[in-house]
Amino acid sequence: MIDDVIDDPETLRELKTNARRQLRARYQGLRAAFPLTARAERSQRIIERVVELEVYTAARSLGLFWPFGAEVDLRPLDERARAEQKKVFYPVLDPTPEGTIRTGFAEACCVAELVERGRRFAEPPAEAPRAARGEIDLILVPALAVTDDGHRLGYGRGFYDVTLPDFSPPAKSLIVAFDFQLLAELPVFEHDVACDLVVTDSRVIRVDRARP
Repeated sequence: MIDDVIDDPETLRELKTNARRQLRARYQGLRAAFPLTARAERSQRIIERVVELEVYTAARSLGLFWPFGAEVDLRPLDERARAEQKKVFYPVLDPTPEGTIRTGFAEACCVAELVERGRRFAEPPAEAPRAARGEIDLILVPALAVTDDGHRLGYGRGFYDVTLPDFSPPAKSLIVAFDFQLLAELPVFEHDVACDLVVTDSRVIRVDRARP
């Protein structure tokens, strides 16, 4: 690991930041270059693995995400979850009177409610009920790249790193990614939040919290 050979904190942070930037560009390109039909087939395989998990079958509510760009497409899972009488929540970014942004999840009664509100991804409407801790049992998380210790590379905005601690625990967090997005290691910062499971189109990885 890079942490083991670099002593200076500022140099280490810069190296990690640059490495993550390069990985982000690489995996955005790789994922976008993957044929649409292949992404759809692999997304369906991921969904099939997710619904076989006990954490899914036991969940009364899910936190999903609407696919942005070439992300794993969980739209069929939304339909299935509703048919099974599960509540479905989606990420929201709410402006505050102080001019900051509050992150969270809001319930969507149907996918037709989801709209793009100026942040490049579909959100529930402003009046949708916001979730509190304990209202979501399982949160599915997108990634550009992921490691088997539950760390992920996102777009660099930090939404899930900020938001997951507000819900998990008790919620379980599960990263969904295509198998080619699985890395041996990833530069990690102290604020990065690891998830409980990783599901790809080829495998299910249960993260071992006891590992150093």
